[in-house]
Amino acid sequence: MAREMGHAVPLTADEEAFLRAFLRALVTVPRALDGDLMTSHGVSLTDYVGLMHLSEAPGHTLRIGDLANMCALSLSGTTRIVSRLEEQGLLRREQSASDARGWEAVLTGSGLAHLRRAWPSHLASVRRHIIDQLDDVDLPPITAAVSGFAGGSPQDGPQA
Repeated sequence: MAREMGHAVPLTADEEAFLRAFLRALVTVPRALDGDLMTSHGVSLTDYVGLMHLSEAPGHTLRIGDLANMCALSLSGTTRIVSRLEEQGLLRREQSASDARGWEAVLTGSGLAHLRRAWPSHLASVRRHIIDQLDDVDLPPITAAVSGFAGGSPQDGPQA
């Protein structure tokens, strides 16, 4: 790995090809997953990821700030998502029992049912747009590398 202070080290042809493919994938894959979810279930990828994290949390409850971190979103962006999902009856917002200043998002029964209905379509979309493209690829090193891009590690769990 070439690193020099104050001197730009040009990318090799393979590094440049990877960078360009990766940047394209950063835009096109989320759009494809989002489009498939919107078409089949009327829920965005961002909303789906928020519901997913809530479904995995103890008591289907997360502080809104923790949900923002898990979704890699700003607190204000997460608040907008929570408000939208709350209007749809997919979650409710409650004041934190442990901190009167904090708020929690709580997945409702309707939200869990909606997530369960969307899951098979989302799984098929993920397989079509991502997993099926990884034939004969050793996934653990790729997972470690991509997790490193996001400042985490594979042990941190899924990053949205």
